[in-house]
Order: sequence, then C-alpha cells, then structure tokens
Amino acid sequence: MLEQQRHRLILDLLDEKEFVQLHELVELLNTSPATVRRDIHKLAAQGLLDRIHGGAQLPAAAGAGRSERPHLRGAAFLASVERHVAEKRAIAARAVALCEDGETILVNGGSSTFMMAEFLCERDVNVFTNSFALASVLLESGRARVMLPGGELYRRQNIVVSPFDDDLIRRYRGRRMFMGTPAIGAHGVMESDPLLIQAEQKLRAQAEQLVVLADSSKIGARAELQFCALEAVDILITDTGIDQASLRLFADAGIETIVVDAQAAEEAPSRSSGAR
Repeated sequence: MLEQQRHRLILDLLDEKEFVQLHELVELLNTSPATVRRDIHKLAAQGLLDRIHGGAQLPAAAGAGRSERPHLRGAAFLASVERHVAEKRAIAARAVALCEDGETILVNGGSSTFMMAEFLCERDVNVFTNSFALASVLLESGRARVMLPGGELYRRQNIVVSPFDDDLIRRYRGRRMFMGTPAIGAHGVMESDPLLIQAEQKLRAQAEQLVVLADSSKIGARAELQFCALEAVDILITDTGIDQASLRLFADAGIETIVVDAQAAEEAPSRSSGAR
C-alpha cells in the first residue's frame, strides 16, 4: 500500500473513532509497527493528528469542530484488497467464468468482487454495481456496460450506498448477484453493518441466484450480523484452504461449492508461455 493511501486510511479511521491504537493501525494497514510510527510522525508534523502513547488521536481543535458523519463498520477496502490476493484473484476469475456474454450481473462492493474487474474487462456483459472502485476500472479499461445506483459514497469501503428504497436498484434485474462477506459458516453469510445489509438485500432481490466469493480465511470466521442463512446461497466460490467439515456443512445446506487452486491459477500463465 502506498504511503498516501496509508495516511488517508489513518485519517479516515480517526475521523470515525477520534482515537486509534498502534496495534489497530498495524492490523488495518497490514504493515509493520515501524512503518505506522513513521506515518503517525509525518501526519503529526503536518498538524493532522496528535501523537500519544500507544497510538494517535485527532487534534483537539479538529475534534471540537468535527461534524458527525455516518460511517460503515467493516474493513477498509484499500487494506482488504491486499490480503489473500492470489486466492481472491483465482476466485474472481472463476466467478467471471460463470457469466455469459450479454447478460446482466449485479456485483456488490468488496475486495473479492473488485478482483473480478480484471476478468470482466475482457467480457461483453452488463454490470450493475455499488462498487465505485470496480466501476472505475471497467469504465477505463473494459467493454462492459456499467450502471451505478444513486447514494452516498463511503470512502473507506469504496461503495455507493443509498438509504432509500426507491433508488435505481429496483429498475434492474440480473441472473446472478456476486458478493463477498467477512465471514460465512454455520450462522450463515455474515456482514458488519446494518446499512450494508440493507444495500445487499436490495441487490439480492433483483437477482435469480446468489454467488458468494469467500477465500478460506472467511470460512468459519466471526462477524456481528447475519445477511442471510446458508440455504439462501446458490454458489460459494472459495479456495483449497477450506476444511472438509465446512464442505459438508455447505453441501448439507444445498450450496454448490466451487473450490479453486490459487497456486495453480498463478502458475498457469507461466506454463502457457513456456509451451509456446
């Protein structure tokens, strides 16, 4: 992650929480404590935050004049997109392989679904998405027709969310909805924020099938809120890190589970070029 991106995430988190501990930033930014300390030092030198023991906080003046803005709970997009990259990329490629040219798909925002951009760029499909990041890539590099709903752009998650029922989502229908999740297991497909659930349920209502993209680190993980029961999922795409007990759990729920081999997917281009 670039320094500028790390600085933005630190300030966004402080805007949300006013105070953040060093270990939280290390986990969020997926970097070393030394790097985080340097970032805090630079931002403090610009007067954008105050260094305190064990973390950072907003300057007193900024905290006093700060207006309360809505925030979504959940992982920051820029941090999530750098975790389990090979697995997410292989999962995304398999997800796009399910699509047929000319069809309409609905894609929820998230790091796993964002990885679909690389492969959707080569396809002639209609994409309705609330992912600002995905839409930006497809508009710049792809052939797909791209539609975005109206609403507020949440910068940390890089998604557009509307609290209103009468938005553009109701105007579109698609064969499949593709979504990521922070956790999936016995309690169903989980989510971190009620507003995200509301947005995802509106998308789900417009699609015939629900396809969940979840690398194996999400299998059996914990999250606060349930988006839907396992029985509502049609297809789960994950990687070879999934355990046998989870495979049985998903099979019993009637889910078609597609398991991809991230290492084989990464090596495939090399084998192809060697064959030529």
